[in-house]
Amino acid sequence: MAELNKRLAKVAEDMERTQIADYVQLLNSPRKLVFTNLLAGTARGVGIAIGFTIFTGTIVYLLNLLGALNLPIIGDYIAELVKHVQRDLNY
Repeated sequence: MAELNKRLAKVAEDMERTQIADYVQLLNSPRKLVFTNLLAGTARGVGIAIGFTIFTGTIVYLLNLLGALNLPIIGDYIAELVKHVQRDLNY
């Protein structure tokens, strides 16, 4: 009987550690689940937009620097690429 109590206590402790009660409570409340997922999705979307903007801005800046170096073949290609990007940004 003592061994059974030990195992039961271990299972209860493991369940508490994984916070399964909170998860079940969340599943039983559809409004809270929808709100939580909506908030998480919005945060991910904003994070992706900000990250992509910073990444793209950095790439365009570096391409502008490389275009200013007047490298024979690469400089013309980069200058043309930057012109296209800037034209698209102006629309």
